[in-house]
Order: sequence, then structure tokens, then C-alpha cells
Amino acid sequence: MTIGIIPNTTKENIVQVVGEICQKLNEANISFLISNSMYFLADRLSIPVVKSVFVENKELGQRCEIVISIGGDGTMLNTANEIRSTNTPILGLNLGKLGFLTEFEINDIDAFIDDVKNEKYSIEERMTLDASCDQKPDEILHAINDIVIDKGKWPKMINLTIKVDDEYVATFSADGLIVATPTGSTGYSLSTGGPIVSPKAKAIVLSPISPHTLTMRPIVLSSDQKIVITAESEHTSIQVNCDGQRVYSFNPPVNLEISKSEYPLRLVQNKNNNYFEILRKKLYWGLDVRQNSEKK
Repeated sequence: MTIGIIPNTTKENIVQVVGEICQKLNEANISFLISNSMYFLADRLSIPVVKSVFVENKELGQRCEIVISIGGDGTMLNTANEIRSTNTPILGLNLGKLGFLTEFEINDIDAFIDDVKNEKYSIEERMTLDASCDQKPDEILHAINDIVIDKGKWPKMINLTIKVDDEYVATFSADGLIVATPTGSTGYSLSTGGPIVSPKAKAIVLSPISPHTLTMRPIVLSSDQKIVITAESEHTSIQVNCDGQRVYSFNPPVNLEISKSEYPLRLVQNKNNNYFEILRKKLYWGLDVRQNSEKK
């Protein structure tokens, strides 16, 4: 087996973390490849590595059975987008803050390596989104968390029309609209009042951003449905971003067709965690904040 390593090189102590993982993989007789983004730090690793170990991310995904993404959820989303066509499962090692996707910690690595050697790990598939735009018919926009249509730098609201399976839903004014997967339901969608959706659910959530009509609420749709969104603005452009990382500008009016992607996100699961435990831990469910305030 070959393990791929894609680190966020801006993280503090990233050299130490990558070096420790490489050493542990060596001791377990597991081969590894490292993203070439780490090459300029190669001489600072705690173990010697040959130049051929450093490869492009897509090639790394093609040649490895598992890829370890080291950083936060942003690093994980970027890693998943770059290797999505390889179908390679990803383990997220959290060096960030919340870490809904990167559920492993550095202390979990020994147990993970042992599970890999004994083939005891599990893989969970999560749906992702594809979008096509009438202004870029040959390009597919891909997202794991969400696709967001918004007003960009324009100070006024934009007009949005939603159709689902060719049936008219509504036209309304708002700052924008979030189209989220169950994985993305704990992200931007949640902050606008959208529901938390179990990753096992086959659903897509539409969450308006500051709609002018307060009765315009989030809608949960089947992941098998086709969504068409038309965005109009008095400004010269409409902004569309995927996972908050890849940003596109289109001339209004713009039509986006969004549906479930054929490339799911494949996550290596920590057998000691479950989704609701992560929610309790990250969102502080059941924690009485009055107890902490009384201690001060």
C-alpha cells in the first residue's frame, strides 16, 4: 500500500507533523508519496526522503490507496477537489479549528496506521455537486460543501429565480443563495439558518442569504432533483463560488444548472467517532454556558 500526504504548508509545525508521519509509515513498512508543494521544505524533514517521493497532487491521488490531508477543512476541500476524479479515499488530519471533515488528530495516527496494516478502516461516501453555466458550457463547477450565488461587490440585492425539475418554485430578492450538500449543511448554510442534515441523507439544501421576503425559508430537496437558478442584477456581474475557494464572475442574467455529481467524496472514517459525537463536540451541544460564566 502507498499513502499520499498533502499538507497545508502554511500551518505551524507542519514540517514536524509531516516528518513524524513519514517516520511512522517507514517503521510500518508502508510506502508514501508527498505533495510537491512540500518540496521546498524537504531538507527540514526529520527523515531523509528522495526527490521522486514528491509528486503533483493529481498524480499522488492516482498512485495512492489513501491520501492524508493535513490542515483544516479548507485544506481537505482543496485536496478533495484536486483528486476527485481518482476516487481515492481521504483521511483528514485536523490542524485547524472546527474540523467537521478533518476528524482525525495527530494522536490518532498510530491507531490509523495499525488499522491500515490490518485493513480495519472504513470508508464513507458523501455526495458532491456539479454545476454548469450557460456562459461557460464546457466547464463543470464542482463543490463538496456548497455552491453560492451572490451579489459580489454590488451593494444592492439581486433577483433569483428557482426551478426544480423544470417546475417553477419562486422568484425573490436577496443577497444570494446557498446550494449545500449534507456535508456543507454545517458550513455557510448553517449560519444563514439552514438545517443540519445527516451526511447519510440524500438531500440538497437551498438557503437564501438575507432574503427581502422573510417568509422565503430554506428548502430541502432530493439529491436526484435538477435545480436551475437564474440570477439577475443591475450590476455588471454575479459572483458564484464553490466551497468558498473557487470564485467565478458572470454577466447577468446567468443560468446555473446544479445536480448531484458522479464523483462522491470518499472519507476514511475514525471508528471511535460518529457524526453526532462530532456535532456535540464541535457545536458544544448539551454544554451549559452558565456553568462556565459562574466559575469566572
